Amino acid sequence: MPATLPDDLRADVKVLWDYHDMRHELRPADVGIGLGSHDLGVATYAAELFHAGMFPRIVFTGANAPTTLERFPRGEAVHYREHALESGVPDDAILIEPRARNTGDNITLTRKLLESRGIEVGSVVLISRPYQQRRAYATCKQLWPAVDVMCASRPLPLDDYVGSIGDVDRVINMLVGDTQRIAVYAERGFAVQQDIPSNVAEAYDRLVQAGFRERLL
Repeated sequence: MPATLPDDLRADVKVLWDYHDMRHELRPADVGIGLGSHDLGVATYAAELFHAGMFPRIVFTGANAPTTLERFPRGEAVHYREHALESGVPDDAILIEPRARNTGDNITLTRKLLESRGIEVGSVVLISRPYQQRRAYATCKQLWPAVDVMCASRPLPLDDYVGSIGDVDRVINMLVGDTQRIAVYAERGFAVQQDIPSNVAEAYDRLVQAGFRERLL
């Protein structure tokens, strides 16, 4: 499938895309946390926010998943760090957590890393791929409830984001998978409960019926 959204899927994809955007207004925080994924834009935006003075330190967290092993063979956090260094972030402003294999690990292991360094944290900016924002927020509120959490993603329109990834199937499958996880992970105690509006549930169902099941649990 080309890297352009088909017209018959666009409306439903846009509904899910908009749902996962938390629309948080960013303010300075103690640390930025770049959540590992296949999207190098996470590291790009973390560097931009660092240079804008949003936080004095970045933690990149992530090992590998099946979707990232080929692209980031040395691990997501390692490649993110290298990209941030190329973007002018000083080495001493970056920590890496290279073991996390899911969002819960991202939060828990990053928290332990910061505590082990004696770094007090009252507020964080979670930087993720756009459709991970809501799940990252819900996971952080469950596992680190005392911290003030804001979510951010590289501010690209949907079509530009799809073009940057270059794979429509991957983007839609990820959107569908993350939408399912909002409900399932809350039921399993991994994340706080969040409302899923009827139009989101209906768009999700139509995309599943259209065959986008690759990232379903």
